[in-house]
Amino acid sequence: MKTNLAFALLLAAMPVASMAATRTTTLDVPGMTCPTCPITIRKSLEKVPGVNAVAWDVKQKTVTVKYDDSKTEPAELARASADAGYPATIHH
Repeated sequence: MKTNLAFALLLAAMPVASMAATRTTTLDVPGMTCPTCPITIRKSLEKVPGVNAVAWDVKQKTVTVKYDDSKTEPAELARASADAGYPATIHH
């Protein structure tokens, strides 16, 4: 009985860790107007825990971020961009 209870508790805890996933979000960054702007934004985003990759499109003024959703969320990514001097909104 104790073994079954311990096993059940272990199983209950496991899905929390396995629910984390790599997600992708795109940020609109209207102030990204030159080829060097993305460097500052990228450096700021890479400091956010869980960020795996950052790509940008200067023409479209967007930044695409791959991240671990158990460590961060799109609002935090937009905040990191804004803190670097480039206010951003989540692209819809």
